[in-house]
Amino acid sequence: MRSPGPTPWEQHKARLDLYGKAGYNFDLTRTHEYTTANGWRVDDYETELPSEAPGPPADAGSWEAARQVLRNYTFPPPDLITGIFVPDAPLEQRVMVLRARFLIFTFWFGVRIGGITDEQRPTEAGPEQVWGYNYRTLEGHFERGQIDFTVHKHLTTGRVMFRMHAFSQLGRIRNPFYWIGFRLFGRMLQRRFARESLRRMREQVAEALGKSAVS
Repeated sequence: MRSPGPTPWEQHKARLDLYGKAGYNFDLTRTHEYTTANGWRVDDYETELPSEAPGPPADAGSWEAARQVLRNYTFPPPDLITGIFVPDAPLEQRVMVLRARFLIFTFWFGVRIGGITDEQRPTEAGPEQVWGYNYRTLEGHFERGQIDFTVHKHLTTGRVMFRMHAFSQLGRIRNPFYWIGFRLFGRMLQRRFARESLRRMREQVAEALGKSAVS
């Protein structure tokens, strides 16, 4: 009688343990050099979420709902990217296994939370409350770089925004077939990830507030 194989969670746990020991696949001390002039892609995306009354974020308002969606990492399109992590581990220590789907293929990549933002910032339109985090690519990832996810509330106007900022570059891909595939389709997949992540954030915040999604 054959013994049962590992459960899906046991497989995920093994990957999480492996990536927990992995280093980053880019140099954190040189991030100031990661510009378009030096061959890196630098992207900024944003979408408007339901507004709130002026003042600090409301306990059950749009900003707090977006913060919870962000913490749970439920906004990426699941047919493209799914994040697997230990949900009760501290956010600042989170390592995630990203399951990426492309055509008939499934890939497994590792990322690690590199920093949490929780602050009030001055802007030309007045102060804004900002919360979010970034994650950074680990060894073995087909790309290298960092992406920041933040939710902003303008305290003077009540406007709420979700923003994504990223710098990235194609990483080391030993398999020539995969290398060609990511050279041809990688940029398209990045843009699809961003576009659908913004849409899903709008939808999930609207659902949490019991409203129709922002178009």
